[in-house]
Amino acid sequence: MAYKQALGRWGEDRVVRWYRRHGFEVLDRNWRSRHGELDVIVRRGSVVAVCEVKTRSSNAFGAPAEAVGWQKQRRIRRLAAQWLSEQEHRGVVQLRFDVAEVMGRELRVIESAF
Repeated sequence: MAYKQALGRWGEDRVVRWYRRHGFEVLDRNWRSRHGELDVIVRRGSVVAVCEVKTRSSNAFGAPAEAVGWQKQRRIRRLAAQWLSEQEHRGVVQLRFDVAEVMGRELRVIESAF
């Protein structure tokens, strides 16, 4: 279990660096409520992106993004609404949902994935 947690943290760190390089400000990481967790929340201008990070050591069980099915998407949307309701972020015009795949040295951020 410790290995999986370390791998997940490493993947999230890579994704955060990617967003920062692309001009985003990190608003929150690993935000939790009793209903679940949001991995990374970033903002650039009027766009807030909620990113689900999937880190894998191989694609033996499919591409990482395939693990974000409709039920997970629904949960992320509900959590994002809850997170937004608790924040004082004025000027948010667009909310989008990204998925980041980290596998080995490869990183792919799928913007507006759902």
